[in-house]
Formats: sequence, structure tokens, C-alpha cells
Amino acid sequence: MTRSPIRRLLFSIVRRVLYFWVRSETISQSAFNLKLDRSKPVFYVLQRASLSDLAVLDHECGKTGLPRPVAEVAVGNHIEPAAFIFLNPAASWFGRRTRVVPPAALVRLVGALEQNAVDNAQIVPVSVFWGQSPDRETSPWKLLFADSWAVTGRLRKLLSILILGRKTRVQFSAPIQLSELVAQNKGHERTLRMAHRMLRVHFRNQKTAVIGPDLSHRRNLVKGLVHAPQVRQAIREEAERENISIEKAEAKALRYGNEIASDYAYTAVRFLEVVLSWFWNKIYDGIRVNHIEQIQDSVQGHEVIYVPCHRSHIDYLLLSYLLFRNGLTPPHIAAGINLNMPVIGSLLRRGGAFFMRRSFKGNPLYTSVFNEYLHTLFSRGFPVEYFVEGGRSRTGRMLQPKTGMLAITLRSYLRSPRLPILFVPVYIGYERVLEGRTYLGELRGAQKKKESIFDIFKVIGALKQRFGQVWVNFGEPLRLNEFLDGEQPGWRQQNLAPSYRPEWLSDTTNRLAERIAQKLNEAAAVNPVNLVALAMLSTSRQALDQRSLARILDLYQSLLRAVPYSPHTTLPEGNGEALIDYVKALGLLAEQKDALGNILYLDEQNAVLMTYYRNNVMHIFALPALLASFFQSSSRISREQILRFTLALYPYLRAELFMRWEPVQLETVIDQWLAAFVEQGLLKLDGETYVRPAPSSRQFVLLTLLARVIVQTLQRFYMAISLLLNSGQHSLTAEELETLCTVMAQRLSILHGLNAPEFFDKSLFRHFIKSLQDEGVLHQDEAGKLGHHDKLGELAEGVAKRVLPAEIRLSIRQVALERHEEETPVEPPEGDQPR
Repeated sequence: MTRSPIRRLLFSIVRRVLYFWVRSETISQSAFNLKLDRSKPVFYVLQRASLSDLAVLDHECGKTGLPRPVAEVAVGNHIEPAAFIFLNPAASWFGRRTRVVPPAALVRLVGALEQNAVDNAQIVPVSVFWGQSPDRETSPWKLLFADSWAVTGRLRKLLSILILGRKTRVQFSAPIQLSELVAQNKGHERTLRMAHRMLRVHFRNQKTAVIGPDLSHRRNLVKGLVHAPQVRQAIREEAERENISIEKAEAKALRYGNEIASDYAYTAVRFLEVVLSWFWNKIYDGIRVNHIEQIQDSVQGHEVIYVPCHRSHIDYLLLSYLLFRNGLTPPHIAAGINLNMPVIGSLLRRGGAFFMRRSFKGNPLYTSVFNEYLHTLFSRGFPVEYFVEGGRSRTGRMLQPKTGMLAITLRSYLRSPRLPILFVPVYIGYERVLEGRTYLGELRGAQKKKESIFDIFKVIGALKQRFGQVWVNFGEPLRLNEFLDGEQPGWRQQNLAPSYRPEWLSDTTNRLAERIAQKLNEAAAVNPVNLVALAMLSTSRQALDQRSLARILDLYQSLLRAVPYSPHTTLPEGNGEALIDYVKALGLLAEQKDALGNILYLDEQNAVLMTYYRNNVMHIFALPALLASFFQSSSRISREQILRFTLALYPYLRAELFMRWEPVQLETVIDQWLAAFVEQGLLKLDGETYVRPAPSSRQFVLLTLLARVIVQTLQRFYMAISLLLNSGQHSLTAEELETLCTVMAQRLSILHGLNAPEFFDKSLFRHFIKSLQDEGVLHQDEAGKLGHHDKLGELAEGVAKRVLPAEIRLSIRQVALERHEEETPVEPPEGDQPR
């Protein structure tokens, strides 16, 4: 403001126009409590240059009888044209920062006091807040534009005035006596810096008290990344490798840092909470949270890393929402760069998401910046969340872990173990997953589609459907120190600098990933849809009468209560009939009525989709199903034989399904399951021998349906071994065997009408072949060809006769034999040798 009458007239007009809409109030009547000496100059300080803030301040001063900020002030013999100071210059229209320097009016005031031109000058810091505190605001749109720690551009400020102007609040603070600072005789520059710093700290504390703490680390962190020793080394190597200057390499590192780093904002977290509260109530019938109390008790004094399973894009939103509502700090979330879309990406970033590229290969500078960013989060104690599966599971089963983030975590901890790390597994189970339609296409073989901002409209279009409940189970935390003590005793005493990559890192990371996956499965939530899918897909035509289905569901629940999978596994409430009614209401079961009762069946679309929900709990039923399968071709089996066959197959089931029991625990668990079978009438005990019911009995039908839960997994095992045996020793590489298995599985799925797309999932065959190598059954020669144990064929046939129907075994052997005959060259008869 100047003495210009035109400028004063324009300001008056702006203030009048502004107050056609704006309504302001002084917080806690602070203006009436100011102890001002009216005989001394009074200046008001606003944090940032803003004409609208100045107009509000001038209005409130007029209401409370304080000196107006736009009036002239005498400072000794000098007349200041206005009594306000903008501490920081205005941002650009879009929030771009400008260089912060002490304001000219403050420089003149300090100079006047040092020259004894005036005895004292009083500086009154004033804060103007547009809108309510985020803690009190309930409108999501107002929260989007509420005051935050982010730099506010003029465009955003204009929108804030339009949306939040009716709730504008002004906070006057106690005056700062400038003469007290000058009296310290620190010199002009130091006194000026002291005054400037004091005001900055004041405004920061004031803002914290009103809108919450500054949770954003971006502004301070990104620039700090490029000064870390590892990043500086990577910058020098990048400059040399690409033949560019250090400055250009450093600018590239800064771009990577800005691409990666989150921009955590409390207002965004509150906005997401308000929006998501509406969303969960609109889409789902409720969220059932279990075992979160133990996490609240465990997180103190730890660097917490949440490792949820990944079934839907809303997993990370759901987890952050629940943590925030339960008094736990929402984590910084690792998100794929594909989610950094316009609008959505910005909101996710402000909600705590940091973005990572799918591959770091060939870009050591990016790798270094990303590693340093994560190390900074860990060392400062920020909670972090990432998915060990890497991507969403399209089949419903736990995917093989991707160990990249775990390896970065381990290396960071070995580098600086400041806070002990606590991994918190979180199982998220949907009774109906939001992306079900998309997964259905992908389960049928459609190519995975790239995420798009338009996907949100598909979600809005799905609001008319019923999605049931979401089950969120917090599993048993895994303490990294205890895990490392068990895996690598003495790791604390090892000298790991400078790379922090000990020889044991890779193997230990793999075992850590496997253990986390097992703990995730331990926390599984068994819901009504899982149980109905399990029962219906075990029938030959995916159809059952309602009373039979109810009996099966009651049996499954009784078995799981008799032999709980783990203390963290949860079961649904209600009997079989109640579960059926619930699943029918979700539209996942079709019904046909006749004079004899109701027939329930799965239509073609739901038959494929229900494989997803069956696979969610396959690991829980795998062991009892395996035990049941032994009795499909044998009426009597001794306990010793059951133990021997189970121990032979269990390592491969455990590796694929991430089952929790160690081999040494298996005997006890098997006895528990066999006792439960006897109690339910599925088996009878004759001394040390177990006897199945009569084939015409209801109990035998129930035992058969239970056995079919695991039959496709066992078929895949037998398929791989048959192809290997028919090809002969050292004839195939692991990759060739994997491809042959996939082709055979696709053929058999057509021949036998198998409606389970994961049956020919290439990754499952790859993992089974690796498991055979890990167990020493297979070995590779120098050329990479696979050799096998001499008795593999005998053992495989012996077990297969117990667990697979003769028709399936014959079909697999026939396809394997035909393939072998096609590839075996035929010797021409003598006399007809080619010339």
C-alpha cells in the first residue's frame, strides 16, 4: 500500500466486493486481549503477501477498534505508508515459490531502532484461516481447499475464497517488542535474521495448532536426497556415463526425487476420510476389523511397515482410512507409477502415496534416489506400506512375492538400524471385489488393461450393485530383529559397509518374503462367499440342492472350528442356510425351483468369478482336502501311510499356497484333522487304520467334495512330472518344461471341462519346478537340462493312484506320451537310409 489515493480507493473497493461474500470472525476474541502501547508504532505481519488476507485483517481491525493496517505510521521522522508487513512474497498463480528474503519494511524498522530514531516498534503476527479446521470440517469439497502446508497459488486462493469464504477466521497473536531484539546488540544482519526466524517459527506453530502438524516431507526431503553420499556418487557416475555435466546429472536426480516423493497433507487425509466414509457406506454393508488392538499396542518405538495382500485398487485407501480412524498414523504408500494420473495421482500423492517405476533396470541413478528416499522414510520413523505381491492378484490366491522392496528395506536397516522394524501383515478379504468384472475378463484370458482415470466412472456405475462386507484382519506382527537373529546369528557384528549387500542378503530376503506371505494367509478372513464358492466348484456341474449345500457349509464351519487354521483366522457367523441366503442376496447364486425343492447353481459368468473367491481360502482347506483325497481310491489307510504320503506332497503345497506349518509340526496337525473327520463321521478309526464310509453314504459324498478342493493342484503336479519322465533324463530345460506344462493344462481343461483359469497359469508351473529343485528331486546339468531322481516315477505313480481319479491319470499320461512320440524321430528301415 502507498499513499496514492487511487491505490487506497481500489483497496476499499476490493474490500467491499470481498465482503459481499466473505464472513470473518476473530478467534477467541484475541484482538481484545492485545497489550499494545498506542504511543508506539504498531505493525501487523501476515505470513504471505495476499490482498484478500489484508482486506480481512483491515475489516477485523475496524470491528475491534485496533489501528488499521492500511493507515500511515510514523517511525521517528519517517512515515511508513502502511502498517502491515508481508513476511513472504506472493506465490505465482499456480503456487510456484519465490525466493524468501526479509521484507523491506522490517529492514527499515530494525534500522530505525538501531539508529535510535524510535524507542520501540510492536509487531503483531496475524494469521488468516479460510475455512474450518480440517478436524472440524465435514464437507469433502471444502476440505480440498482448506488451509494446508502446501504452497497456495493465487488460483487456489481464489477458489478457497469462493468455497470457504463464509468461514474465515482471524488469529491475532501477542505483539513482539522489536526493541528487545535490538537491545541484544547482535548487529544489523543477525538481528534481522533473528526477527525473521522468530516470525517464521511463530507462524509455523500457529498453523500447527489450528490445522494440524505439517506431515509433508517433500519440501525438505527431495533437495536433501541429492546430498546423500550414495546419491552424490551415483550423480558423478551418471555424468561420466552419459557425458553430461554434474549440474545436469544433479537436475535429473532432482526430477527423479520429485517424481517419487509423496506430498503428505493433513487436509488431503481428512478429505479422503470424509469421502471414503461415504464410499464404504454406499458400496459396502460394513467393514469388519479384527485384531487391530494388538497393532495399537505394538507400534510404539518401531518403524512400522504394513504389508497387506493386494486384491483391489482400494486396498491402500481402505487401510489408510482404518488406521486414521483408529488413531494410528496413515502410512506412506508405495504405488505404481501407472497410478500417477492427472487429478487422481495428485490426490493420492497428498494422501501419502509415493510413486515407483515398475522396473529400475538400466537406471542406476533412479535406483539410488529411490533407495535413499526409502531410507530417509525408514530412518525418520515414517510408517510405510507396500505390497509384497507387487501387483493385484487376478486369481484370488496369494501371488509369489516380489522381493525388491523387501531387499531395499533390509539394506536400509543394515545401513542404519535406528528403529527396530515391525512388519504388520494385513489380510483384506472382499465378499465381492470391486474390480470383479475386470478380473472376470482377465480370468477368461483377456489382456490386462492399463489403469486409466476413466476407471473411476466404472466404479460409479457399479454403485447399484451390492458388494457385501469387507473383512480386514491384522495378522501377527513380524519383528525384523528376531527374524534376522534366527536366519543370520551375529548379523549385528558383521561389517557390511559400504554396499550393505552381504552374501546372505538374497536368500534371507526370499525367506522373509515367504514368511510374510505365510503370515498374511494366517490372517485370512473366511467369508460366506468363500465357503459357497468352495462347495459349488467342487461339484461336477456347479449345482446342488439347497439342503445339500447347507449341510456342506455347516460341515466346513464345524471342521474349521475344530481345527482352527491360526488364531488370526476368522469365520463367518450363521449356519449354512443363513450363508446361502446371504450369498443369494449378493447375486452370486442362481436358483431354480421344482416340486422337490430348490436347485442352486452357478451361471457361466459366476462359475469363473467364483474361482477367485475359492482361491482366497484354498490354503486353509488344502491339508484336509489332501487327507480326504487319499480315500477316493482306497477304503482303508493306516495312519503311517497317511503321514508318509502327506509328508511327500506337503512341501509343494506349502510352497504354492504359503501354508503355515513347518514339516515338524505336520504330524500333530494331521492327527487333529483326522480326529475331526472321525467326529464328523467322515472317517472311522479301526485301531491304527482309518476307514472311509460306504460309497453310497452321504458322508462319503461330503468327503469326496472336500477332496475335490485340491484335485486340480495335484493334477498340475502329476502333469509336470509325467512330461518330465516321458521326455527322459536331461532332455528339457526348466523353461521348456514350464511351457509344455502350460500347453498340456490348456488342452486338458478343454477335454475335461475345467472352468478354472489358474489351472494353466504358467507361474504356478514355474514355482512347482523350482520347488522340485529346492527339494533335490530335480537337478540341472551344465547345459541347464533337468535330471531327476531315479525313483521319481515310482513315487509319483504311487501317490497319484491315491489322490487322482484313474480317468485323469490316464488322460495326462496319454497326452504326455503323444507329445513324446511326436518329437521322437522314427528310424527308417535298412536299405532306405537317406543319401
